[in-house]
Amino acid sequence: MSKTFAEVGDLKVGSYVIIDGEPCRVVEITKAKTGKHGSAKAHVVAIGLFTGSKKTFVAPVDQRVEVPIIEKRNGQVIADMGDVVQVMDLETYETFEIPKPKEEDLASKIAPGVEVEYWVILGHRKIVRVR
Repeated sequence: MSKTFAEVGDLKVGSYVIIDGEPCRVVEITKAKTGKHGSAKAHVVAIGLFTGSKKTFVAPVDQRVEVPIIEKRNGQVIADMGDVVQVMDLETYETFEIPKPKEEDLASKIAPGVEVEYWVILGHRKIVRVR
């Protein structure tokens, strides 16, 4: 199970949500009180975790939205192959390739032998920090 559900009204800045099939981190949320007959609405702005693109949606606060389950794991960099890094999981010893992070301060620290924290989100892997 790689996702769960939450109500729009429960989302906070920094929480994660799935918009158009892409996991995103909420960067801004505004809630509007409504008139006599409508329900309160929330305007959510989020940034895609893998593409970095900005996504927004407006929905009633009681509407359910998909929330990704983020599995946080540790690995060791085996090889730096340009745009891709080969990583070995420190628990399962599985080796796989992850796209190199686009953030320059993070990418500059990645070298063979370095331990990294990576997240598994909806079947995709992303290096989030160097340990």
